Amino acid sequence: MFELDIRSRKPIYEQLVEKFKQLIIEGIMQADEKLPSVRELAQQLTVNPNTIQKAYRELESQGFIYSLKGKGSFVHKLETLENSQKLAEVREELRKLLAEASYLGMTVEEMEQLIAEVKGGTEND
Repeated sequence: MFELDIRSRKPIYEQLVEKFKQLIIEGIMQADEKLPSVRELAQQLTVNPNTIQKAYRELESQGFIYSLKGKGSFVHKLETLENSQKLAEVREELRKLLAEASYLGMTVEEMEQLIAEVKGGTEND
């Protein structure tokens, strides 16, 4: 499904959360699709099951997945971003990241290029 960077300073559960969010946002994982069981994914990635469980709890708290007792975890249907609180959090995080990028020398054009890449409508110049 995906690989984790065990040398990264970012905790494994956060890497898992990011990877799953990316798969869901990009439509690779569809609404109501079943996620691998905690035990299954832990074996596949050779990670402690508690780490997988922590990632699943985080994804559930963020609204990306839901759990059914005895059935497992499933991809939550993504609504259009009417969740104003979550959108406000994302805006604030983007603001901080853009300020840092600017401070480190990234140009507005480079930022716009990055946005175009994320939107999927870019050509490599």
